[in-house]
Order: sequence, then structure tokens, then C-alpha cells
Amino acid sequence: MHSIIPELYSGKFIFLYVLIISTVIVHYRGKVRYKFFRQFADHSTFMAPINVPMYALSGVENKPYINTGQFAELALLKANWETIRDEAIQLERAELIKGSDKYNDVGFNSFFRRGWKRFYLKWYGDYHSSAKKYCPKTIELLQGIPSIKAAMFAVLPAGSQLLQHRDPYAGSLRYHLGLITPNSDDCNIMVDGQMYSWRDGEDVLFDETYIHWAENKSDKDRLILFCDVERPVKTIFGRGWNKFFGWFIMASAASPNMGEDKTGNINKVFKYIYSIRLVGKKLKAYNLRLYYVVKYLLFALILWALFFRHLY
Repeated sequence: MHSIIPELYSGKFIFLYVLIISTVIVHYRGKVRYKFFRQFADHSTFMAPINVPMYALSGVENKPYINTGQFAELALLKANWETIRDEAIQLERAELIKGSDKYNDVGFNSFFRRGWKRFYLKWYGDYHSSAKKYCPKTIELLQGIPSIKAAMFAVLPAGSQLLQHRDPYAGSLRYHLGLITPNSDDCNIMVDGQMYSWRDGEDVLFDETYIHWAENKSDKDRLILFCDVERPVKTIFGRGWNKFFGWFIMASAASPNMGEDKTGNINKVFKYIYSIRLVGKKLKAYNLRLYYVVKYLLFALILWALFFRHLY
């Protein structure tokens, strides 16, 4: 017993305590919450120790929707929404706004099978070469707003939906500018249970680390400009924390539109990781109950190997 007590205060157990506490904070942060096992296996659990400092040091209120008036620089996009729309229309006509045809977009891979499409303009530091070629006016506008860390055109097709999810990193806020929309409540996003429906030329800013989902029950596709705006954070530590993890995590998830665009390191190995996921999909189709037993048993074994095996 006495040999176990010092282990409980070792560095790895301190990390475990931080993980548990930060996960509880993330879980109870919103009104809409995952069930226990969904939260246990969700990426927001593993990102919780990184994200909680972002919430604690946030320069804007921690709530689902943020007033765009707090980001005066975004008015430039709204004022030029028709110029942005016209370039997006040309891309759509050329069928360049599309889902990935390879396993090289880990961030949005699950969206593609529901018909969601995108064309990247910028991703955490770099503008895509293809975007500079096809969208010069939009790129020029984005270059005037350094707080925008990522941008793309995104299409939610008629009759489609995106299921409940959280985005992984709290260092940004999500900005949507309606370009071509159904202009109807039938096409909407729910952020922590609060609805917003897109309108042409109108914009919205929300915290994408709250649970959110979207649907388009209309007969018209929805086309928007979709941006990650850097979250204002207090103190030198907070700003440094945000910049480091934005570079270390998010920049490495860059995904190409075309061959000349860069592919981040995470996406270079994603196709190999996804092969394991395909085995899981086959098991899930064969026996759903067995799939979940194996899934949570693997998580339990990983936790045991990391934190508890030396106690025995």
C-alpha cells in the first residue's frame, strides 16, 4: 500500500488528474452534452487539457454565439460578400468545391460521406496555391485580416445534415458568411441547442467547441465562406499557448484542393491510420455490440498501460 501512494503523486498521475478535471469542465460547459461513453472516447476529452486554458483566458465571453461587432475587421468580408460569392460561384461551376477523393483530410473526413464539400483558401499560416489562382479577390480580402487563421468555401447540399460534434481546438472561433443560401429556417445550425439559419450576405460567429450540428431540409444547396478566427486571449502565456498549439496541431492538418497544394504531416499519415478505422467499420457492421465492447476495452487497456500497470 505504501509503495502505491508515491505513484499516485507521480507526474503521470498528475496528468491523469488534470485530464479528468479538464474533461469534466468541457463536458459540463454547455447545455447539450454527450452521454458518458461518447464523451469518454471523443477527441474533446483528449484535447481538454489544451482547451481549458483557452476558456479560462478567453478575451470574449464563453458562450455559444459571439457578437461579430467585437471583431470589427470582419466587416470587410461582409461588405464585400458579393465579390466573394462571385468567385465561389465560378469554383462551384468548375466543380472545384468538392469532398476529398483521398484520405487526406482528417479534420472533415466524416463530413464527406454526407455530401459536404469544401475548397480551402487558407489553413493556419499558408494560403493554398490553388486558391491564389482561382480566388485572387477573396485572397486579397483575407490577407487584410490577420486574425483569420483558416478559410474555405463550404457547401451543405440540399437534404443533407451534419451530426452532433465538437471541433477539436478552442484557440479559434468559427465565422460563417452566407453567400448562396436557402434563406430559410429549413437550413440551419444548432450550437449548444440554439438555432441560427443562414441568409445571403449575413454573418455569424460561434464557438465551435460547443456541441453543434447542422441540417439543410430545403431543396437548395447552402454555400458559405467558412473561417477560423483567432480567439482573443489574455496574458502573454495565453497568447503563446494559442500560437504554439495552433502551429503544432492545426497547421499539420493542412489538406490540399489540388496537387500543388501542401499536405500537412497529420494528413500524410491519415490514410494509414484510416485503414485501422476501416477494420472497425467492418466489425461494427458485423456486430454492433461486439464493436463497442472491443472499442471501450481497447481504451481501458490503453489507460491501464499508461497509468496503472506499474502499481501491480
